[in-house]
This record gives sequence, structure tokens and C-alpha cells, in this order.
Amino acid sequence: MNISHIEHVGIAVTSLEEAIPFYENMLGIKCFAIEEVADQKVKTAFFKVGQTKIELLEATAPESAIAKFIEKNGGRGGIQHIAFAIEDGVANALAEVQEKGGRVVDAQPRKGAEGLNIAFLHPKTTCGALVELCEDPNKK
Repeated sequence: MNISHIEHVGIAVTSLEEAIPFYENMLGIKCFAIEEVADQKVKTAFFKVGQTKIELLEATAPESAIAKFIEKNGGRGGIQHIAFAIEDGVANALAEVQEKGGRVVDAQPRKGAEGLNIAFLHPKTTCGALVELCEDPNKK
């Protein structure tokens, strides 16, 4: 697996409407995209900081992973995952993780925000952090 960079850090929020102004007004970074990913039951907002993005995630349904994360976190948001850009394909990276005995959430890549192929590794494999493997947008 060839990781080129941290693609984004995913931060769960209770409301994009409330969170976006903080990033724009307090931190001075502009939201460049808002998108709903229906099959993940999430609405996202993206900010670029250097080569890395911040992805704010708002649940669109109570059974979504983001809603469950916020519930477990006492009703507050927080850092939900870190995504690494994979140069040699998410499917290859998943196969490599599984060959090495790692557990995965997604057996096959799926479409995520920005139309990128993604897959998650199980936190029991990653010492507790939810790790996303993400298609390198520079190689798309």
C-alpha cells in the first residue's frame, strides 16, 4: 500500500449550519463543497488546509454511523475518522490489510463523498481509530 498523504480528517458535527461559520469566520477557511452521501446517511462540508481537507459530517438519519458516534460521544461531535490517500488503489490496500490479518468494515471499496472510492478499516485493527482508505484524488 502506498499512502501519499492524509486526504482528510472527518469531524462529526450535530449541525453543518452551526459548524460551517466557525471554520469560515473564526479560522478563515472557506467551505468549498457541501454534499449529501445518501447511502451513508450523511451530509458533508469540505474545507481545504494545504493538501489536507477537513470533512464535517452531519447525520441525515438516526441510524447513521455519524448519529451513533455523536450519541456515544454524549451528544457532542468530534474527530470521527482520519482518511489516507492511497496511490495504488483502495481495493489493493484492502486486500493487503486483510492478507496481514487486519479487519475491515468494508470488504470492497464503495463510493464516498466527492465521488472517491473509499473503505474503512475496523478500529480493532487500528488501535481504536477509525481509518478510511481513500482513492487519491490526484490519481483519479
